[in-house]
Amino acid sequence: MSAEATNPVSAAEAAATDTGVRRRGRARLDLRRLGRAALLGATAGPAPRDRLPDAISHVAEAHRAHHPEADLSVLRRAYVLAETSHRGQFRKSGEPYITHPLAVTLILAELGAETVTLTASLLHDTVEDTEVTLDQVRREFGDEVAYLVDGVTKVEKIDYGAAAEPETFRKMLVATGNDVRVMSIKLADRLHNMRTLGVMRPEKQARIAKVTRDVLIPLAERLGVQALKTELEDLVFAILHPEEYEATRALIADATGSGSPDALAAVADQVAAVLREADIAAEVLVRPRHFVSVHRVRLKRGDLRGCDFGRLLVLVAEDADCYAVLGELHTCFTPLISEFKDFIAAPKFNLYQSLHTAIAAPDGGVAEVLIRTHRMHKVAEAGVVALGSPHGTAPDPVEPAEGPEPAEDGERTDPTRPGWLARLLDWQESAPDPDTFWSSLRADLAEDHEITVFRADGGTLGLPAGATCVDAAYAQHGEAAHACLGARVNGRLTPLSTVLSDGDTVQLLLAQDAGSGPSPAWLDHARTPAARIAIARWLQAHPEAAHQPAAAPRPPLSVAADRSSGAELHADLDGGPPAPVRPAGCCTPVPPDAITGFRVRGGSVTAHRTGCPAVDVMRRLGRTSVPVRWGEAAHCRVTLVAESFGRPGLLADLTEAIATAGAEVVSATVEPPSEQRVRHTYTLQLADAAELPQLMRAMRDVPGVYDVGRTHRL
Repeated sequence: MSAEATNPVSAAEAAATDTGVRRRGRARLDLRRLGRAALLGATAGPAPRDRLPDAISHVAEAHRAHHPEADLSVLRRAYVLAETSHRGQFRKSGEPYITHPLAVTLILAELGAETVTLTASLLHDTVEDTEVTLDQVRREFGDEVAYLVDGVTKVEKIDYGAAAEPETFRKMLVATGNDVRVMSIKLADRLHNMRTLGVMRPEKQARIAKVTRDVLIPLAERLGVQALKTELEDLVFAILHPEEYEATRALIADATGSGSPDALAAVADQVAAVLREADIAAEVLVRPRHFVSVHRVRLKRGDLRGCDFGRLLVLVAEDADCYAVLGELHTCFTPLISEFKDFIAAPKFNLYQSLHTAIAAPDGGVAEVLIRTHRMHKVAEAGVVALGSPHGTAPDPVEPAEGPEPAEDGERTDPTRPGWLARLLDWQESAPDPDTFWSSLRADLAEDHEITVFRADGGTLGLPAGATCVDAAYAQHGEAAHACLGARVNGRLTPLSTVLSDGDTVQLLLAQDAGSGPSPAWLDHARTPAARIAIARWLQAHPEAAHQPAAAPRPPLSVAADRSSGAELHADLDGGPPAPVRPAGCCTPVPPDAITGFRVRGGSVTAHRTGCPAVDVMRRLGRTSVPVRWGEAAHCRVTLVAESFGRPGLLADLTEAIATAGAEVVSATVEPPSEQRVRHTYTLQLADAAELPQLMRAMRDVPGVYDVGRTHRL
């Protein structure tokens, strides 16, 4: 069975009890009372149709608090089926098994889950642990409930053996891709099991806690369900780090039981008074930190002050009020600007929105402040649970393996699907090996920050922080990225190992040869499982690629020695004789480029484009610039570099394009191919400098050419 037994004296349950009381201010669910109610319900016969069974009255109360108009009759029918099917089954503590689905359902009801989710949570173990079939659930409760129940049902261990746990998570993740409520139920299920893990053997407690830490807690974070995530963190902390947990617990007990004035409460009163004077309607609350948060603050700051044991939460009605509160706080208190973060203008990838700031407290400490609307607060606590159904309309009947249909307009209302979840679902299909899937899943979930980069075609890519151009290539092109030769980041050619930043624009350059493949070095640059799995599979299928010698370095760029230009250049020298002026070979300026000159040996002057890197070098060396200007002649000589993919006939096509544009080739150099890329250098004579942009466009239009630019080197 999926639930574990209760041990009321375990460290894990103590952590759960403390966390629940400190955060939500409610009593822990009394499993023994529920057990008696369930047994009485079984012996006294079914409850009258006009009221709910006593055992789920608390669920109904919590549900009606969020959904006053909810139809509770379906919950009654689900409870009756769950209670009768689990009758005779007991948890290891001796409590009737029905107490577990009841507790899971209560967790979700308190977070604001809608009726379909609560119905499925009551039934989530029936197909796995009883004689109830999925078809029976579908007939009585519909396709949505059946899909959710099937999504959280474990695969048979007899069929998968040691791979049962990874394959169960794979199944749940695929189901979550169609409906995030599947994972909501799983998280609530794991939370209750972690609360009641005490009677298990220590080694089994540690194994379950590690999976919770590596997989379930990151999933709760990404789904934005902070209320579940923080309690799961404390429960894992108590099991895996009992000494640190007890030390943290003692710190909190000393801080709350010392009898000294509450420093954070005093700051809260001052903040509330400031906001009242500013006529801003706001609710100021003190939110105690959970155990793991206190532990992290202690590691960061050392000795803790009174304000370090919690944070202030300011709740307002409108988004604009959040910024009004921020202005008052920064005006009337001393702010710590380094602690300011705006997650309203730029929400986190898990839907989280708030303003974060910090102000100096009277005791010399730091009071952290969260500012958000009531709506933001609900989403911050419950995440995707607060969103309800991810489908705009009721789904059409479908098979459970396919999942519910999207809304009629074709747009999903679930905002988590296009981001990290979509990436995860993409790469898991390429990981048939359970061990590869399991290790890749943990590695992917360990990346808890996300960036957005823009594609050259106007689309966007969501990638984990630290992703490189290799990751962007596989995210955009899939296995076609094997032929990637390079990338332009923000318009500049960069190696594939370049780490991307949030907001970068990426253009990926693919070879025309479909037989191209990745280098083994790409594995050192890939951060996403999708890229690593695809590269590893290609290298495994092409073992000869792993032993190919590295490409020889390119020889230095060869530029024609004759740097004279047909365009006239003049230097304005104060009182000296006229000096010959010639264009610099590093940047080959042509009219009407802005230019500046420097004297060189022999008394002549070299003219550079003002943006040439050599200009900065000269000035750092203390060289004095000389004013230079263009003469009347329009003709000029320029050196262009064309980057292209190697293919037959490319040189002929390029020279034809140059001739058609009316330019004369003075000299040309073609470097040896490197990684299927070829560099051509042309020194060209133009009759009119104004024709240069048109010439460069004509060269770029030649098939296989992906870049044409002026020489620009030191």
